[in-house]
Amino acid sequence: MIRYLKNHEIDFDKWNHCISASINGLVYAYSWYLDIVCSKWEALVEDDYKIVFPLTAGRKISIDYLFQPYFSQQLGVFSPNLLTQEKIEEFFRAIPSNYKFIEINVNKLNKINTAKFNATENITYELELINSYENIYKNYSDNTKRNIKKAIKSKVSIVENAKPDIIIKLFRENRGKKISNLKDKNYNVLSKLIYKCIYKGKAKIYGAYSEKNELCAGAFFIESNKKAIFLFSAISEEARKNGAMFLLIDNYIKENSQKELILDFEGSNDENLARFYNGFGAEKFYYLNIYKNNLPFLLKFALKFVKGFRKLF
Repeated sequence: MIRYLKNHEIDFDKWNHCISASINGLVYAYSWYLDIVCSKWEALVEDDYKIVFPLTAGRKISIDYLFQPYFSQQLGVFSPNLLTQEKIEEFFRAIPSNYKFIEINVNKLNKINTAKFNATENITYELELINSYENIYKNYSDNTKRNIKKAIKSKVSIVENAKPDIIIKLFRENRGKKISNLKDKNYNVLSKLIYKCIYKGKAKIYGAYSEKNELCAGAFFIESNKKAIFLFSAISEEARKNGAMFLLIDNYIKENSQKELILDFEGSNDENLARFYNGFGAEKFYYLNIYKNNLPFLLKFALKFVKGFRKLF
């Protein structure tokens, strides 16, 4: 039987045990991670936490809705056993009717009938690191190899345990200026996530320094459930020219080759980013975005002009 639980009713130990044991377990779904990205999250749970589904809940103007929190690419239904399409659809039907608007991403093993549900495909790229570095490198694109050599020639150096706040600052001063929907509160969430992952021993943070010993690129990886998630990165204009990020990722791959680990690049639908990830030999996978809109007419109409319910207010 599937039960709907408010946040205070969830047994977090049993919840985390299910995520840890799940064949599709992801770091995004642990209770401590959800607490940071969506403090009011709720849940659907079958039997004694045999199968679980986090409900990332929000509320505005007395309307309850489900949204995809920043820094959590995929959630959905999690189980230690292979999930059937029928079981996943049963969980979706069990979502309480008070959620008038739903826009969430489910993990790549959650398959549903797209004729029954309003679902669109998103792209992510993953690279198996079980092979030797030499074999992985053979599958790099010519452009990727060229940029790695350029970074080496430019005397870029890679340092582990770079300071998270400096990398976030580098992002905000460069690409972040063009992303208006990322606010101070979102960067605060990111900082909390990074320090929480460091505390739990799941974080790997790298900085790329120029010949003048100036930080020009940085990246944050989370290692959990046999996956290394490329959660966040930043580059300066100099790094765009000297290939620093290519060398940084190549360094991570080299250090972690021949491990039972999958490097998840976390996207992307953006063609340029997709080309970058694919340049390391990463394989394309699809995961679904689920959309449901039972809002009052005027709000439903307004959403035709604004992407995402949260952006209306």
